[in-house]
Amino acid sequence: MRAITIPEDDVLALADVEAPVAGPGQVVIDVAAAGVNRADVMQRKGFYPPPKGASPLPGLEVSGTISALGEGVSDWAVGDDVCALIDGGGYAEQVLAPAAQVLPVPTGVSLRDAAGLPEVACTVWSNVFLTANLRPGQTLLVHGGSSGIGTMAIQLAKAAGARVIVTAGTEEKLQFCRDLGADVAINYREQDFVEEVQAATDGAGADVILDNMGAKYLPRNVAALAINGRLVVIGLMGGRKGELDLGALLTKRAAVIATSLRARPAEEKATIVAAVREHVWPLIEQGAVRPIIHSTHPLAEAAAAHEEMESSTHIGKILLVP
Repeated sequence: MRAITIPEDDVLALADVEAPVAGPGQVVIDVAAAGVNRADVMQRKGFYPPPKGASPLPGLEVSGTISALGEGVSDWAVGDDVCALIDGGGYAEQVLAPAAQVLPVPTGVSLRDAAGLPEVACTVWSNVFLTANLRPGQTLLVHGGSSGIGTMAIQLAKAAGARVIVTAGTEEKLQFCRDLGADVAINYREQDFVEEVQAATDGAGADVILDNMGAKYLPRNVAALAINGRLVVIGLMGGRKGELDLGALLTKRAAVIATSLRARPAEEKATIVAAVREHVWPLIEQGAVRPIIHSTHPLAEAAAAHEEMESSTHIGKILLVP
């Protein structure tokens, strides 16, 4: 089969590789589309190696049709249209997926567009709801509101009855976030998000912050937190080392939590996927939540898809189509 490989750091190359064979508890999926994520960009640059035992090929989510079942798989059948959260290998014509990390394509979503759901749905549900326990009536601040994760976070938080504040860098992105349901949209290039959050919450602050910046935003995120607030760091676009004012954290009885999805044990991922199927899939099938697809690229043009992601001009998800 054809797949995108990383023969050396910062290089993506289309190559012929061995097709996958399903082992116990696995399925083979003929890929219809693969989602592009920041983690893939970091892997290409040599900063985010795959976990032990995972495919060395990039790609953490796909949609497609099951073409083979491994021993012990009974919940799926050959010919099923599915999408899946995977440990790697999605930039290919075929991919292995643990059966417990496979999801049906939601009613009303195309097979192609379903590739933009697993990673963002699992990331947002696990971090915002399972870890940070966002409740109805609370306020969520999402940095990068127009990203794939951001657009999913807005929709799920609004569906849960929360108030949503987002940051983004252009008026087009801010308006898109408003149209998705964001209550307050802040241009981080022109406005101080701490001041804007305080103003929007009558000085109370955000109950939950979903942050993709890391060190650069750490002090200001703590300042923007409410009493008993939870800051969840899921990215390091602004650096990995910052100064944390423990006094401010103690005063607010707040928490700073750093998480990743890819390196979690298979059992944890299976639990997250099951929760997403139970809580998120019905919202998608009701039309309350939808995948936001910005663009698609042929598999052979994966480098162009990465360039688009790194330019940060996109709104929603970028997909690769074999």
